[in-house]
Amino acid sequence: MTNPNLPLWGRCSALCALTVLLSAAGADQLNATAPRNGGGAQCGEYTNQVMEDGMCRLVATLPQLDEQRCPDMFRCTDEVSYWLHENEERKQQIVALKETISELQEELRNHRHRIKVFELQHEDNGHLNTTLERRFHDLEVHYAEATALMHLQGTLILNLQNQVHNLTLLVERVKRSPGCLINIVRPNPLMSSQEALHPEIQHMRSCPIDCASIHHNGVRRSGLYTVVPSLAGMPVEVYCDMDTDGGGWTVIQRRVDGSVSFDRSWREYRDGFGDLHSEFWLGNDHIHDLSTQADYSLRIDLEDWSNKHKHALYQSFSVEDEEHQYRLHVSGFSGTAQDSFGWYHDKQSFSTPDSGDICAEISHGGWWYSQCFYAHLNGVYYRGGHYTPKGRGHLGPDGIVWHSWRDSDYYSLRKVSMMIRPRTFRSHLSP
Repeated sequence: MTNPNLPLWGRCSALCALTVLLSAAGADQLNATAPRNGGGAQCGEYTNQVMEDGMCRLVATLPQLDEQRCPDMFRCTDEVSYWLHENEERKQQIVALKETISELQEELRNHRHRIKVFELQHEDNGHLNTTLERRFHDLEVHYAEATALMHLQGTLILNLQNQVHNLTLLVERVKRSPGCLINIVRPNPLMSSQEALHPEIQHMRSCPIDCASIHHNGVRRSGLYTVVPSLAGMPVEVYCDMDTDGGGWTVIQRRVDGSVSFDRSWREYRDGFGDLHSEFWLGNDHIHDLSTQADYSLRIDLEDWSNKHKHALYQSFSVEDEEHQYRLHVSGFSGTAQDSFGWYHDKQSFSTPDSGDICAEISHGGWWYSQCFYAHLNGVYYRGGHYTPKGRGHLGPDGIVWHSWRDSDYYSLRKVSMMIRPRTFRSHLSP
């Protein structure tokens, strides 16, 4: 066993073979200091041999010693062995370190690659977010447009339902009208485009177009009837005067007792208002439809508070459509009253208090104003005839005025009516 008290480099192994190459001189010196087989009992045996290159080869066999130490020349071999071992460990550590560094470099490259991928993904996500925001904004715009369109369509559907309901009521009235037979059929290719769109209207050929047609069919009693103007094709209920001057008159305006206010808007004058049994305005659209389907005459009947009655007759009368502000065309005066209407109001457009016309505003009614009027049959109804403008703070007369009736403009008539019939109407031709 090796002496445990010796240092690591001073211990001799159980069997240690060491080969040392020396020069020839070194070998001789070694032979001088130690016998060839000397010291075998203490330090083992050794042999030497001169090599061809002049170097000496020394072979020593070290025995196992317990307490004795080998000579210094053998002890140094332990130190060399130790440092060689340490050096080998360092090499192995360096190799391991290099492998670790290589692995770290590879991991660093992978990390950089992942960072690059993340950056590219971030750019793609940013672009995607921008695209999504743009699409979301577009969807919001489309949704708002769709909502508005849906609301508009809902309103149109409601209006159409109301129109269908009103048309149904009018058709029922037409069915009850004398001499009017309705034959509703499907459109056929021989019809015109207008007929194909309104077959239920275009087949009202036998329906009366005005009160003169009803008179021609043998009706002689004044009252409410439904007529179908040929151009408009829409049924409208009217009051027919079958008594005045042979009858056949379609009444378009009447004032009798002041029960209806004529201070109305453009829309109300366009569509009509009032009660056909008493006071009313038939409606500018209906007046246009009736007065332009043929050559019509106009009769105006006037009555004051003394029961004095006069009338004015105009051989030609028509009213243009709304696009042309219901411009008036009236001429050919005759009658028992002096003309206060045709000569001054012909070719004038219709105005109402809400249309911006100062004459309509101060006169409180719709009319064919010039600057402002000589006749105004839609003014304020003043009972008793005479009225004082100062008491109402008015800028001018605003009653039911026919300028030539009295010396004063501040006199309001008691009863007035406007009615039309074809110029060619002859009562004796009726059955």
